[in-house]
Amino acid sequence: MAELLSQVADVDIDPDGVFKYILLRVTVKGGSQSKNIVRGTKTAEFHNHIFEKVNPELEKLGLECNCLGGGKIEHNSQEKKIKVFGLSTGYGKADHSVTVERLKTVYNDYDITWSDDKK
Repeated sequence: MAELLSQVADVDIDPDGVFKYILLRVTVKGGSQSKNIVRGTKTAEFHNHIFEKVNPELEKLGLECNCLGGGKIEHNSQEKKIKVFGLSTGYGKADHSVTVERLKTVYNDYDITWSDDKK
């Protein structure tokens, strides 16, 4: 069952810009093993658009996902900086500290910060 979770990337965000993101808990169907993942993209007008894209892909793998909340990410790849902030009107505010820990697993040479500011 852990193999299923290992097939899912911890982080999948756009390489640059300011965009919406969601924090998801992915669980093996019928199991107790889970992990948190971060997804974010400029193409999403609303946070639920990200969930609607990701959820069917994960279900095909035999996984379930719950949205734990959302916010925004400001990603500057040239300066190697990421800022996590804001909230989702539909899903509520994600625990940005958890999001930052996930981001650090992929962007370990970045300066990554978070705040409860809306902008």
